[in-house]
Amino acid sequence: MAPLIDPFARAITYLRVSVTDRCDFRCTYCMAEHMQFLPKKDLLTLEELDRLCSTFIRLGVEKLRITGGEPLVRRDILTFFRSISRHLESGALKELTLTTNGSQLARFADDLAALGVRRVNVSLDTLDPAKFAAITRWGRLDQVMQGIRAATKAGLRVKINAVALKGFNEDELFSLLDWCAGEGHDLTFIEVMPMGEMGEEMRLDQYWPLKDLRARLAERFTLTDLAERTGGPARYVRIEETGQKVGFITPLTHNFCESCNRVRVTCTGELYMCLGQEDMADLRAPLRASEGDELLEQAIRAAIARKPKGHDFDYSRQKVAGQVSRHMSHTGG
Repeated sequence: MAPLIDPFARAITYLRVSVTDRCDFRCTYCMAEHMQFLPKKDLLTLEELDRLCSTFIRLGVEKLRITGGEPLVRRDILTFFRSISRHLESGALKELTLTTNGSQLARFADDLAALGVRRVNVSLDTLDPAKFAAITRWGRLDQVMQGIRAATKAGLRVKINAVALKGFNEDELFSLLDWCAGEGHDLTFIEVMPMGEMGEEMRLDQYWPLKDLRARLAERFTLTDLAERTGGPARYVRIEETGQKVGFITPLTHNFCESCNRVRVTCTGELYMCLGQEDMADLRAPLRASEGDELLEQAIRAAIARKPKGHDFDYSRQKVAGQVSRHMSHTGG
């Protein structure tokens, strides 16, 4: 079976799949407060998601990340994890992970660990309960903290993803760092991306370039660049004084397109070859047109042949360029 190679000789080995566009939070940089969610008939069934992921794995995908919305609010989601874990047992899949807001981890951590999940990414931008409620609109910090503790107790490695937001969590840079160090969690900072119709002025107001954040860290600590890659877009440094590893995802100040090995599938079966481009391929139609996977495989290969060299995100000159209209919750993390 020929592997998936894009026009720039990059092997596609990492798939991110959204299993739902729904979420129990309404984070201000991610989605509108009164979102119009998709009708159930438009979503891929759990069985269809399994077929789709299994086809990608057969074509060389070795890392599968489950996203949303919030993936753990999808009804019967453990059925999907239970089924897809067979690829871990066969060795075809090297890693099965998920990105979550942490709200449901207390319920699911033990089961996820039993099914072969070894680490989770938890989105957490602040340790202040009032600020957390404001940024998530509907979230409760103590519920997320309970979930993180449950994940750690279950043996899951937790990585904290914090979106760098100017004027919101700038003052928590070192408290987030200290908390992660004390709890044994890795920490990655992410630049806010121009996705969704949130308003250009709002995006510019939120944007905190990570080169500034890193410079602030370097005033207090010695930072050593690491060659380590985890299959995603983060670049890592080690803080020599603590031994802590910190990641930076910088789609705007320094994009990571040259080594991109990943694609994303939405909960409706849209394959996006690039997070920052509108071009996509419909995989739901070939998936539902035949009980076999030949049409699906052809559609995947045709889409990978269109994967662009990179995205066009740009906040320079006080203008949001390269913006895409879909919300991050639509594409899936």
